[in-house]
Amino acid sequence: MTKQKFSLIALIIVCITSFSILLSLGSEIYREAPPIPEKVVTSTGEVIFTKEDIQNGQLVWRSMGGHQLGSIWGHGSYVAPDWTADWLHRESTLWLDKAAIEQFSVQFEQLASYQQATLEILLREDMRSNRFDANNNILVISTRRAEVISTLQNYYSNLFGDNPDFQPIREDYAMKENTISSAEHRRKLSAFFFWGAWAAVTERPGENYTYTNNWPHDPVIGNTPTSDNIFWSILSMVLLIAAVGALAWYHASLKEHPLPNVSTKDPLFDVKATPSQKALIKYFATAVGLFLLQILLGGITAHYAVEGQTFYGYPLAEILPYSLTRTWHTQLAVFWIATAWLGTGLYIAPALSGHEPKYQKLGVNILWVALVIVVLGSMAGEWFAIQQYFDLDLSYWVGHQGQEYIDLGRIWQILLFSGLLIWLTLVTAAIKPALTKESEMKSVIWVLYASCIAIGLFYGVGFLQGKHTNLAIAEYWRWWVVHLWVEGFFETFATSVIALVFVRLGLIRAQSANSAVLFATVVFLTGGILGTLHHVYFTGTPTSVVAWGAMFSALEVVPLALIGFEAIETYRMRKATSWMVRYKWAFMFFVATAFWNLVGAGVLGFLINPPIALYYIQGLNTTATHAHAAFMGVYGMLGIGLMLTCLRGVTSQFSVWDDKLLKWCFWSLNIGLAGMVFMSLLPVGIIQFIASVEHSYWYARSSEIIHSELVEMFVWLRVPGDILFGMGGLFLAAFFARLIIGEIKNSTKRAPSVVS
Repeated sequence: MTKQKFSLIALIIVCITSFSILLSLGSEIYREAPPIPEKVVTSTGEVIFTKEDIQNGQLVWRSMGGHQLGSIWGHGSYVAPDWTADWLHRESTLWLDKAAIEQFSVQFEQLASYQQATLEILLREDMRSNRFDANNNILVISTRRAEVISTLQNYYSNLFGDNPDFQPIREDYAMKENTISSAEHRRKLSAFFFWGAWAAVTERPGENYTYTNNWPHDPVIGNTPTSDNIFWSILSMVLLIAAVGALAWYHASLKEHPLPNVSTKDPLFDVKATPSQKALIKYFATAVGLFLLQILLGGITAHYAVEGQTFYGYPLAEILPYSLTRTWHTQLAVFWIATAWLGTGLYIAPALSGHEPKYQKLGVNILWVALVIVVLGSMAGEWFAIQQYFDLDLSYWVGHQGQEYIDLGRIWQILLFSGLLIWLTLVTAAIKPALTKESEMKSVIWVLYASCIAIGLFYGVGFLQGKHTNLAIAEYWRWWVVHLWVEGFFETFATSVIALVFVRLGLIRAQSANSAVLFATVVFLTGGILGTLHHVYFTGTPTSVVAWGAMFSALEVVPLALIGFEAIETYRMRKATSWMVRYKWAFMFFVATAFWNLVGAGVLGFLINPPIALYYIQGLNTTATHAHAAFMGVYGMLGIGLMLTCLRGVTSQFSVWDDKLLKWCFWSLNIGLAGMVFMSLLPVGIIQFIASVEHSYWYARSSEIIHSELVEMFVWLRVPGDILFGMGGLFLAAFFARLIIGEIKNSTKRAPSVVS
């Protein structure tokens, strides 16, 4: 059996086995998700909440931006509190004070330590005991707890309304005034907050840990790391060391194929671009425009961490509140990178097959129009939703779904999925001859096409969670989209495209590319598919998820451990021959991708991967550190590199190609990204990490930490990196503008003159 055939069989086995396990665990999550009771009643029978209250409260949470204004179970944004931890802390504090006054006639803080310890034991007995009756689907709570809940309802109603006494708190949390305009909706929101907090403090039937595996950390209510959390974390680190060693051994044993004799002419220079390929220039120009807008919104969003309702004194939050700018910032990151990569797919398909299907250009143009409609329409819908102009149903369908990276309303989500299917159809039509023709690169072409199918179809997984889906199940399916679609299949697609480009340029042998791509895909998906589970350790999932997620998320880091070799080899190729100077900066962006893969996805990713680490730092700025370094550093840099490579093929004969602008763009983006990550986000995350370990999670997310002098100093230290990064975006835009203007001028010169 050849090495390639062995790798292909291994790839099929890995995919089938991994998805079977992932789906099996999904079935377990469905069965063991925290129940939503029909009624929440007191021991005297008084109804506190109904199932409808909780489910509609979840819709209210979605309509205000959901994950973009604080977090639930650790997932969401970082300036406002985690509402689960915040509710639990406030509930336990109020409960202890009420009990102290009733029994000792003084506040809890005035009691002797042994008296405090006694009340804390009683608190844990009351809050952790599971009084859910599965037969009648009714949850019973104590009268004292019901009184505390009434006080909390009043607190959150004032906070999310426009009570002037709460304005300083809203500013600390970057909330706009009257975040939720309806008093009834604010009451229902508190029902959803209660349910999320109840799941996080209530022990599973027959177990000594909660539905969220004792997250968030809060010793007062008995939430401390479980033994499973510690056990699987240690094993994951041992597995990581063993797997890195095995991969290093394998890499050292490889027989290197000699590099081919590089052509004296650029193989792409004389290739005439097809009409559909030329039409892709507007895709790349659109991607750059969306990138600039994302940078601008990122700067505004970061500033809200200091001034929660104003932008250097201007009351910007009235028009563009934090929850909206962060929604657009994260959504545009997906949109512009996906646009660049989808354009690459439409370019590479006819390049591989030498076939331009009929109406391909028309299809490319229609898809671009659809993309613009989805981007603008979804952004408008999100603005109207967060401003509370829609009712709850309309907000869900055309406004804001409230879940990070799939924020756009369901109608826009359907249209985006339809656009991806159109893209897949266009790619299939163009690449089909290359799939059936025998060639040295057939294996890589099939891997590329398989990743295109996955990109086209897997976004549809987001439809498996709906308007009233239990949050534990919704998070499971959301991470299928975020992790598998964005982080998984796009990665496979990119690996295949880069290998094909290198072979096409004559820089590596087809045999080497086939082996490398198949092996890399096997190694990546071995950890990548089941590694999805590390995102849902504490979202109402059973302990088995912690075990599988810990082990396989550790394997995600394994291929990144040797990524430096890829960076060095790519860097050397930029000088393989004299004509390679044309591709220098495209290759440099590929080098940057490898660097940030190691640092952002590898080092900073593993910082938050083990269960024991994530237990303390989920939803802190350590998560933002990893997200910025990995998403922009890997996928963003790669998107720019792919765009530049495609543009070389489309415009190389006629356009003005300004390497100086690309040089300034490259260094500004990379140094700026490093500045914002290491001078601001990481230090803030470490400060919060220490607070979470020493005290509790709610404290790490509190205003006392977020708006401390030290943290605000590091927030301001982000400014130099942000400015430099923004300049990199402007240099890229200037490069594109000059390129397009030059192309237009050359097209005008080539046009035949008309004599009247």
